[in-house]
Amino acid sequence: MKLVDELYEMYRNKLTGDEEDIDMLAFAFLEEMSHEDLLSLLQEMDKQELYDLMGLYLIESLKGKFAQEEYQQQRFPSFHPRNIH
Repeated sequence: MKLVDELYEMYRNKLTGDEEDIDMLAFAFLEEMSHEDLLSLLQEMDKQELYDLMGLYLIESLKGKFAQEEYQQQRFPSFHPRNIH
């Protein structure tokens, strides 16, 4: 994607490329974008880029849902084992 290439070229010598830097860059970029800007970027994507984007979104969202469910089950187990001996 052209946008990723441009961001990479702009910041590759300024950031370390670790996860924290990449998160910061992505969120800073998104804060500056309007809804219309984001829609325009989506319209510029080819079919594969759009599939990749939606795939990442679905994967990360589902991971979050399953992790949240697992966390809630650990905090509030629905089954309370009892020693009946």
